[in-house]
Amino acid sequence: MRASLITLIALALASATAISRAQNDTNSPSPQPPQQATAAPVKEPAPPASVTIIGASDAHGVLGRDVRSPTDEDMGHIVDVIVDRSGSVRAAVIDFGGFLGVGSRKIVVDWGALHFGRIANKGDAITLELTKDQVTAAPEYKEDTPVVVLGASGSLQPFNP
Repeated sequence: MRASLITLIALALASATAISRAQNDTNSPSPQPPQQATAAPVKEPAPPASVTIIGASDAHGVLGRDVRSPTDEDMGHIVDVIVDRSGSVRAAVIDFGGFLGVGSRKIVVDWGALHFGRIANKGDAITLELTKDQVTAAPEYKEDTPVVVLGASGSLQPFNP
């Protein structure tokens, strides 16, 4: 009797184990196929840059252009343009005087003192509303020093950063 009791308990335990395994198999999610590597997201192309078209007769470069007085005196040529922190053009650097670069010096004139009338050809000059004597008396421009800007009478505004 004892042997049959042990056999009965062993059968009960085996049945309970089988039932438990069957319940676990139905409650657990079915095995998933291995995930494939996700492709890198497609990179959107950059939007196109804005474009402005300026007619050939409407705009011209000024570097290297001759500068003349209203009485057609040679005042030199523009060698640089000075802008403030906001990007607004404040002045032009003019290489004034001398001959073939010997004895010349750079001065700075207010942008508003320049007139661009007719500069369609590279040979056309820009007019400076100052006399030769005023430009001769102007202090020389040196980089990394305070800039003294020579302006037409009463037109220069102080720079307030």
